[in-house]
Amino acid sequence: MKVSLITVVFNCEDFIEQCIQSVLAQDYQELEYIIIDGKSSDRTPLIIKKYEDQVSHYVSEPDTGMYHALNKGIAWATGELVGVLNADDYLAGPTVISQMVLFLSRHNADAVYGNLNYVNRHNTRIIDRKWRSNALSRLDLKLGWMPAHPTLFIRKIYFMRYGGYSLQLGTAADYDLVLRFFFKHRLRAVFLDQLIVHMRTGGMSNRNVRNVLSAIGNDYRAMVYNQLPFPAAALVFKKLRKLKQFI
Repeated sequence: MKVSLITVVFNCEDFIEQCIQSVLAQDYQELEYIIIDGKSSDRTPLIIKKYEDQVSHYVSEPDTGMYHALNKGIAWATGELVGVLNADDYLAGPTVISQMVLFLSRHNADAVYGNLNYVNRHNTRIIDRKWRSNALSRLDLKLGWMPAHPTLFIRKIYFMRYGGYSLQLGTAADYDLVLRFFFKHRLRAVFLDQLIVHMRTGGMSNRNVRNVLSAIGNDYRAMVYNQLPFPAAALVFKKLRKLKQFI
């Protein structure tokens, strides 16, 4: 099974190299790596150029944001399975992709996901939070649960069938995609209980109070669009669930 892994980046010179190296270190042979750069003005393009002969597709051009760039990457992807790795994150080990593919194949599922560590932005040996998932259930989705998006790999056919990331929902575009695929269209995802990604803290939805409030509003709209029965309650549960990540 060919896997397409997509990284979108804009001005991430401090972390992009570790991200790329974690992908190139994978032991899985049928791996297509796609990098979409939004025309970075720092050293990011120079760093990527060092690895360009090992990257399947690379482009540096303006875009309207992260999810626009991801949709471009999905359109380019030729793999049967598609995953996303943020430019300031990195895979937890060299066997991550092979383990994900094997687990998905064994269960003949539509998607696979795993666990994630939130690490300190400048000292990745410090784990700030742990996102430990569980087997996906419809009730959990109704109560605001979602798998860790950076660990989620989905068969490409479903992007073609049900669409990519919404450009109208801001930071909730990944949550909307999860609800659309797994709640509305009932795709079957399986949970691999292993650490998949180290994710640096400091994401765009949590930078200040205004961004947090905007993210909450976008989450609510995603719930309404995908017809969750009690979106206000689900929104509360979605935030409360994060408390477990600090334990």
